[in-house]
Amino acid sequence: MGWRNAALAAAATLALAAITARPAAAEVPPTGTVVNRSNIDRYIDVLSPSIKGLIERGAVIKVSEHKKVGLAPPFVAATEKYAGQVQISPDSTHLMNHVAGLPFLEVKSDDPQAGAKHMFNFNSAIAVDDLDLRNFDCDTGALGSAGNPIKMERHFLIDHMRRLYFRERTLVDPKPEMPNRDNARYKEAMYPMIEPFDLKGTGFTSNRYIDHTKQDDSWLYLPQLRRVRRLSSAQRSDALFGQDTDQDSYAGYAGNVGWFTWKFLGEKTMLGSFHADKIPVEWQPPSGDFLHASAWEPREVWVVEGASKVPQYAYSKRVIYLDRESYRILYSDIYDQAGELWKVWVNNFMYAHRPFEGAKYGFDYDVSYNPSISMVDMQLEHATICAMPSARFPGEQGWYINLGDKEGTSESYFELSAIIAAGR
Repeated sequence: MGWRNAALAAAATLALAAITARPAAAEVPPTGTVVNRSNIDRYIDVLSPSIKGLIERGAVIKVSEHKKVGLAPPFVAATEKYAGQVQISPDSTHLMNHVAGLPFLEVKSDDPQAGAKHMFNFNSAIAVDDLDLRNFDCDTGALGSAGNPIKMERHFLIDHMRRLYFRERTLVDPKPEMPNRDNARYKEAMYPMIEPFDLKGTGFTSNRYIDHTKQDDSWLYLPQLRRVRRLSSAQRSDALFGQDTDQDSYAGYAGNVGWFTWKFLGEKTMLGSFHADKIPVEWQPPSGDFLHASAWEPREVWVVEGASKVPQYAYSKRVIYLDRESYRILYSDIYDQAGELWKVWVNNFMYAHRPFEGAKYGFDYDVSYNPSISMVDMQLEHATICAMPSARFPGEQGWYINLGDKEGTSESYFELSAIIAAGR
């Protein structure tokens, strides 16, 4: 049964108990250390249960020095302007008087709403006026062992994944809000799928609403069946097309914050990837080729546990490791309905003015790019890994952020009719 065993479950339980108990400072591996099977127990306090499992399965972690990252200046300005007026509802389901920027400048550890406040901060910190992630690919398959690579089962190539925020806008006019006939916080769409052949033209679109009581509207278009399928909020936790990823796990957590019950578990020093040295991503050699080869560094994190309020949701809980400087998620440990560790989402970040020297678009300050993600099913010993963008497109910067509609991220892109037309 792979990693699904009593020893792993016990290790995960002990790790979470240690976080809650606020243990003494962990031993942080010195710069230059390579964490692998031989020394993993020495550095167990700076790794989540899932990351320990990945190392035991063949991955290694190369440790570099900590480098400070920050929030974009327009976002900081919005925080200074609006944060003082923001309140959280008594039931922790929504914010009141939030316009843009970070809702809460300080979250006290003994605040009973600390977990929800941290997640609302995360939810706001990852907001952009608009985003087009272009020409990225994903591979999915069974993990290799004894130096063997992943046994690839399916290769996916996606043309565009776009998101458009109607509120919380800080850079592109109109701001802080644009005309909003659907009362949406943002709209998201991913289409058309180019590969594999049997899914060519497939796409989905989803609306996240301002009204916290309203479920997302999500539609999946399957051109082979000439059918549009509507997805429920519970189905956002379901993996599709043989992949291990699900919509609610994007970026580490992409669900509706108000539809989860959040618990703050404590503060820790953990290892995470925040300074990837290249785009496209470079993967580790087998059998660790389910994880990127970028260096990891010590990061101070908040640890937050979330449980869905939605019946039939696939997961019992998520344990999220949230970076204190950037409010980005290092990784998210995901548990099944029996309370056993099931999956992990691992982010690989790059903070830079632009994805690479010579990229068409960039900024005068560092922004967050995401060269790769990995989602590993630790029970089935199966993984989905995504390169963003794909190495198949030399010179493609992949990330088109805060450009308005000059690169095509306009409201019409998110219409279901546009997805159907593109998939024909």
